Amino acid sequence: MNGRIVATAVAVLVLGAGATGAKAQMLAAAALKDQAPAGAAMGDYRIGPQDSLEVDVFQLSDLNRTVQVDSGGRIQMPLIGEVQAAGKTSEQLSADIAAELGKKYVKNPQVTVVVKDAQGQRITVDGAVGQPGVYTLTGPTTLMQAVALAKGPDSKLANLHKVVVYRLVGTERVTTAYDLQAIRDGKKADPLIFGKDVIVVDQSGGKTFLRDLGTVAPIVSVLRWGW
Repeated sequence: MNGRIVATAVAVLVLGAGATGAKAQMLAAAALKDQAPAGAAMGDYRIGPQDSLEVDVFQLSDLNRTVQVDSGGRIQMPLIGEVQAAGKTSEQLSADIAAELGKKYVKNPQVTVVVKDAQGQRITVDGAVGQPGVYTLTGPTTLMQAVALAKGPDSKLANLHKVVVYRLVGTERVTTAYDLQAIRDGKKADPLIFGKDVIVVDQSGGKTFLRDLGTVAPIVSVLRWGW
């Protein structure tokens, strides 16, 4: 059994056993770490606006800096000025900066660009989960693993048969519904989640009703008996 299968199996077992909270998040993160080698998450990542980048020029510390990609997709670098960054991988941008520096200023420059904060790698998990919020993907991530990052489904409210993923494809937002229970049971494939996806775990109408009833019942009793 290879590492990728083992990592996926770990995440499945974590959620299948009902692990929640910090333990589920820790184990899911460990599974992701084992699933992909270090740096794999960003290897094919295309830099986008507002991403934070760390630029290092070997043996030229005056040129090293942390920069943020502006809304137009550009960064500012010493000596060479404005450089287009959006739409490129870290390796491509490194090569472009090295080429510009090599034209006039530095002989055979060695440039490394690292994405420190990838806005494009963030997802939103909302609805009936333990901790709704915005999370940063650290590697190839499936729907089950994404929900685990939000401390798993709310055991009292979640409707595991309806989890909706909203994805921006070009200028169009595509909506796809998944049965998380069927995925847990191994009856359906666990789909990959991508940066900027929005995941919403539906609330069960019956569970919501019972929860509200539990809140209202004592009040009804007081009104009925005049206590």
